[in-house]
Amino acid sequence: MTRLPPASSQQPESAALLNRVELSGVLIERKALRFTPAGVPVTECLIGHQSEQLEAGSNRRVECEVPAIALGDTAHWLQAASPGTRLQLSGFLAARSRHSRQPRLHVTKIEFVEGNQDAKVLQEEG
Repeated sequence: MTRLPPASSQQPESAALLNRVELSGVLIERKALRFTPAGVPVTECLIGHQSEQLEAGSNRRVECEVPAIALGDTAHWLQAASPGTRLQLSGFLAARSRHSRQPRLHVTKIEFVEGNQDAKVLQEEG
């Protein structure tokens, strides 16, 4: 296992702990709403993303599918979206489980882009 070097003493501690993701894409699929043993609603989904990014001075076409999960009120909002809906999501990355270190986007904010000319935030947790 490769370990990351310690954070530089010149960086503020909060910068070393940054974990923030913003992603636009299309809802490819979503699973049925379920509840944790504590009664918290959970929705899992797959987001398809396509864009063009500048990398090392050249344009690069990016296409990927990102697994995501939403809890609480955010899960209800995501559950209401149909596959094919354009979304802008914010959240953080965390491992899928203790047994799988694969990253998954934990959604904390959803913007429904389609039919929303000013990209108004329709839901935000916190």
